[in-house]
Amino acid sequence: MATFEIGDQPVGPDSPTFVIAEAGSNHNGELDVAKELIDVAAEAGADAVKFQTFRADDLYVEESGDVEYLDDDRSIYDIIESMEMPYEWIPELHEYCLNNDVYFMSTPFDERSANELAEYVPAWKVASYTSSHHSFLRDLASTDKPVIMSTGAHEMGEVSESVRVLREAGCDSLALLQCVAAYPTPIEEINVRAISALREEFDVPTGLSDHTLDPVTAPMTAVALGASVIEKHITLDKTMSGPDHEFALEPDELDEMIAAIRKTETALGSNEKQVLAVEEELHDKARRAIHATKEIESGAKITEENVSVLRPGEREKGLHPKFYDDVVGTRAIKNITAGQGINWDDLDG
Repeated sequence: MATFEIGDQPVGPDSPTFVIAEAGSNHNGELDVAKELIDVAAEAGADAVKFQTFRADDLYVEESGDVEYLDDDRSIYDIIESMEMPYEWIPELHEYCLNNDVYFMSTPFDERSANELAEYVPAWKVASYTSSHHSFLRDLASTDKPVIMSTGAHEMGEVSESVRVLREAGCDSLALLQCVAAYPTPIEEINVRAISALREEFDVPTGLSDHTLDPVTAPMTAVALGASVIEKHITLDKTMSGPDHEFALEPDELDEMIAAIRKTETALGSNEKQVLAVEEELHDKARRAIHATKEIESGAKITEENVSVLRPGEREKGLHPKFYDDVVGTRAIKNITAGQGINWDDLDG
């Protein structure tokens, strides 16, 4: 699998999950709010905070009507126009992120926004609805930056076409995110197992762009299934005005999510099965062995009545239980006390 780095952070199955706090357009057009969102992401331990950079003119056709899920009387064009992030913010937000030890990212939705961002982002994030815009994908791939692409509202065949376009255009550093284009996404629809399907199909790091309301369940499940990237929307307050606040995580929820991700990574451990240091005491005291249940005189026969498979506690343990049938029927060549572990040098043959 082709793993890669965003800045100095490795992204792949053997590395810590790369957590993107999706600020999106939840700055509500206020630079100070954008900086507060960066503060929240950095304090929670996110690896990157990501905004969205677009221009309504490059995004929607004229007279595009409304969208029911937004519950807003304005046209979708007017809503999008009101959410635009000023280009002049980009270097300032990049610098602010740098000073807070978190990567600045922003999803470009059009070529001119990508051009404005190119100098300041360590990787491209491709939104689900852009993932089938092949000419745009070629432009992004030509910059030699890593690409993280969401796959919401696309079938596997369509994802395959987009991956082919990116690879043919020179993109060697690619991660794919399972995403469901519903805001919020019902937990029963999030389909986290798709991250495994994407990884098996394309042999790239995969992850989850999660729009469920639960801060923990889907991200933890994704990490347990091998997610290399987790993306989740954040807000200062769910009650703020704007289309993306209601399903975003508030600061304490972001803290909870990232803590749960790191605990899940710790709990996953390695794929090696071995006796651990924390098990040593009970490995010695509680694993069963062959012990005498009564005194056995030298020359006496070993029978099921005078030996058993028991836990030794602090006594010196006897033979492994797998030798029980071999021990029964032999004779003692020395006196054996009750409770003593029976070993081969106690027996004839």
